[in-house]
Amino acid sequence: MDIFYAALALSCAILASVYGWKFLNWAWLRPKKMEKQLRQQGFNGKSYRFLIGDSKEIIATSQEARSKPMNFSNDIIPRVFAVFHEYVKNYGKNCFLWFGPTPTALISDPELIKEVLSKSYVFQKPKSPLEKLLAQGVATYESEKWAKHRRLINPAFHLEKLKHMLPSFYESSCDMLSKWDEIVHSSKGSCELDVWPYLQTLTSDAISRTAFGSNYEEGRNIFELQKEQVGHLLNATLLFYIPGWRFLPTKTNRRMKEIVREVESSILGIVDKRMKAIESGEANSDDLLGILLESNFHEIQQHGKDSGMSFQEVIEECRLFYIVGQETTSSLLVWTMILLSKHLDWQIRAREEVLQVLGSSQPNFEDLNHLKIITMIFHEVMRLYPPVIALGRIIHQETSLGKLTLPAGTQLFLPTIFLHHDSTIWGDDAMEFNPERFSEGVSKAINGKFSYFPFGGGPRICIGLNFAMLEAKMAMAMILKHYSLELSPSYAHAPDMAVSLQPQYGAHLILHKL
Repeated sequence: MDIFYAALALSCAILASVYGWKFLNWAWLRPKKMEKQLRQQGFNGKSYRFLIGDSKEIIATSQEARSKPMNFSNDIIPRVFAVFHEYVKNYGKNCFLWFGPTPTALISDPELIKEVLSKSYVFQKPKSPLEKLLAQGVATYESEKWAKHRRLINPAFHLEKLKHMLPSFYESSCDMLSKWDEIVHSSKGSCELDVWPYLQTLTSDAISRTAFGSNYEEGRNIFELQKEQVGHLLNATLLFYIPGWRFLPTKTNRRMKEIVREVESSILGIVDKRMKAIESGEANSDDLLGILLESNFHEIQQHGKDSGMSFQEVIEECRLFYIVGQETTSSLLVWTMILLSKHLDWQIRAREEVLQVLGSSQPNFEDLNHLKIITMIFHEVMRLYPPVIALGRIIHQETSLGKLTLPAGTQLFLPTIFLHHDSTIWGDDAMEFNPERFSEGVSKAINGKFSYFPFGGGPRICIGLNFAMLEAKMAMAMILKHYSLELSPSYAHAPDMAVSLQPQYGAHLILHKL
C-alpha cells in the first residue's frame, strides 16, 4: 500500500511539474523570448508584465477615449484607435503591445500589409474562444476548410445573382422611408430623427429578405438575437484574456449560450425546410440560403459527402450572413448620411445625379451602376470611416515578412485607418472630406500604393463587397430622392468601434421631406 501511495505521489508530482513548466513557459518564458526577438527586429514597446501584459493601459486608454464625444473632425484615430495612437506617439510606427501574454505588432507599411494579405495560408486570422458564441464560417476558417467554403459560397455572390436581390433592397428601403414619412408628416415636413436605429433595421431587413426570402420575418428574430449577443460580447471584452472565464456559470455566460441555441434552432428549422424542398425539386434558389444549399447539394452529389458542408456548417454560415451582411452596410450608410449633412454641396450634387439617372422609376442594376458621384462619396466615406478600422493576423511559426523575421505566435495588427488617413499618401487634405479624389477610380486615387482596403485584400477580400455596395447605393439613392439632410445641433460626434465603426450616441439629423 505504501508503494501505491508513493507511486501516486510521484505521478502527481510529475504531472504538476509538467503542467507547471507549460504554464511558466506560456505565461513568462515564451513571451520574454518573443519580446527579445521583436526588439531585435526594430519593434519597440513596454516590457512584458506577467499575465496581464498591457491590459491596464488598454482598458484605461480605451475607456477614457470613449468617455465623451469629440469636436466634429475626421481625425478620429485618437478616439477609435486610442491605444495604438498612444503607442505610435511613444514608440514609433514599429511598435508592439501585449494582449495578455501575446505580443501584437503594428504593421503599417503598405507593401508589408499587401504581402500579409496576399499570403492567407501563412498569415491567418487570430482565433477567439468566443467565436462560437457569435458566428463562425468562411470569414473565420483557414486553409483548406476556408477554400472549400469560399468555393461553395461564391455562386451566391455572383453579380447575376445579386441583380435578382435588388427588389429586396428596394422593399427594405421603402419600408424605412414609409416610417420616416409618417414621422415627418406629423411634424409638418421636417423633424429631427436619430437615423442610426432605422439604418440598422433597414440592413437587417435586407439581409433577412435576401438570405431567407419569404422567411424574412423569422430572420428578423435571428438578427435581434445576434445583436443582443454582440452587446454581451463587447461588454465582456475586458475578460477575454482571463483563462477559463467563458466556462464560469455567470448570468451573461448562460445567456450567451442560450442565444446560440435559439439562433441555431431558428436557422435549423429554415434550413431543414429548404433542404426538403431541394430534394423534392421544389426549391427557390433566388436567395442566399437557396443558392448556398443548391451549390452544396450539387457538390455532395458529384464528389461525395466530404466535399460539401455539414448541416452545422451551413447554419454557421447563415449566422455569419447576419453579422457581416448587416454591419458593414449600416456603418457605410450612417457615416455617409452624417458627412452629407455636413457637406451640403456634395449632398446637392449626389441628389442631382440620382434624379437625373433614376427619374421616377424604380432603380435597376444599370441605374445604380451609373451613380458615379455616389460611388465617389462612398469611397471617400470608407476612407475616412472604414467599417473595420484594422485587420488582425497571427503566425504559427517563425516567418519572414519583407526584411523582418517574426517569432511564432506573434499577432499582427494591420491598421486600415492609419493608411486611409496618411497625409504622405493622400496629401495635406487627408483629413478633409473630398470625394473628388476618387473621380477617376480607386486605382488612380491610390497611385499604385496598397493604401485603401475597406473590404480587406488578397484572396480573403470580403466576399460580400458587391452585395454591400449595391444595397448601399439603393438605400442612399432612395433617401436622397425623398429627403434632404441636415446635421442636428444635438448630434454628438463619437465614432466608436464595436463590430463595425458606429456612432456611439446615434446619428441625430434633421430630415426635410422633398
